[in-house]
Amino acid sequence: MFERPDRGQTVVLASLDFGDPDYRDSLDELVLLAQSAGLRVARVVEGRRSRPDAALFAGAGKADEIGQALRETGAGLVIFNHELSPVQERNLETRLHCRVLDRTALILDIFAQRARSSEGKLQVELAQLRHYATRLVRGWTHLERQRGGIGVRGGPGEKQIELDRRLIANRIRTIEARLKKLAQSRAIQRRARGRGGVLSVSLVGYTNAGKSTLFNRLTRAGAYAADQLFATLDTTSRKLWLPEAGPVVLSDTVGFITRLPHTLVAAFHATLEETARADLLLHVVDAASPNRERQIEEVDKVLAEIGAERIPQILVYNKIDLTGAAPDVVRDEYGKIAAVRLSARTGEGAELLKHALAENLAQPGFGEGSHERSEG
Repeated sequence: MFERPDRGQTVVLASLDFGDPDYRDSLDELVLLAQSAGLRVARVVEGRRSRPDAALFAGAGKADEIGQALRETGAGLVIFNHELSPVQERNLETRLHCRVLDRTALILDIFAQRARSSEGKLQVELAQLRHYATRLVRGWTHLERQRGGIGVRGGPGEKQIELDRRLIANRIRTIEARLKKLAQSRAIQRRARGRGGVLSVSLVGYTNAGKSTLFNRLTRAGAYAADQLFATLDTTSRKLWLPEAGPVVLSDTVGFITRLPHTLVAAFHATLEETARADLLLHVVDAASPNRERQIEEVDKVLAEIGAERIPQILVYNKIDLTGAAPDVVRDEYGKIAAVRLSARTGEGAELLKHALAENLAQPGFGEGSHERSEG
């Protein structure tokens, strides 16, 4: 047995193709995730299987190939482009003698790096605790030793793993209670907005689609924006005045991604609830991405998961400065604006989007259903 090592900054990525048509896109995304976490990708080890190996996920031969890559590159960390079971993770670490993470843990790590507000930090910590609570079994050798004593040290003969489980459970309950209070405070603010007749609009979209850049363009808020995955996590709201519709509250939210960990969706539920109770969604799409249609589908999946699938949407095809397209609006069969093409970076088409917002929000009775939801 060995003590679980700390992760290094140089990483070997491991990805297996099980016949998924989106396999290549998923692998490209894993590389970007690793780079967004500040890691240097030394090598990518790929393979094909019909199904995961129960013990090592990749099988003994592929695990040895990963070990060879570690020795040749001097990397101290392996990240799998999949979700590993606690047993698989531990078996791989024992065989490879290095830290092993799965895709979920990598995304959680990025969220932990990027969270800025106290609520965001609590949400990320909650997601991490829920994820790692399942990995205590034989996760670290010190957990196998018994500790006696009183108070926080546990009762006579209580194993360290049992104490850690209890401490984690207590911390989870504490965080959940604090997040509940913050959610109640947010609900009071929503009801005040509802009584004041202020409509709410949420920016949603795949990570790195340009939501924060567009938010800054519309509100001049100065929110942090960068060309990287999950550049911003904390929801930011600003008032926006539209001459035809009056004041609206515009909110920038966390980006979505393929296989967004359920622990994160659950932990960020209170924040995402702001999206679920919006009157209108601006679904920002990276028009320059060859995977934009799949990304739209992934965002719609998460919206359905949080109960926001029925909220009216305007598709915003961003980054036309990279595609050569002209700013434009697309109307549906009923004559309503369904999509806008623009560049948040240059500002081309921004006025078209404001017009689309005003046209949608100024309709008689618009948003009444959402205000009823926020009172419920």
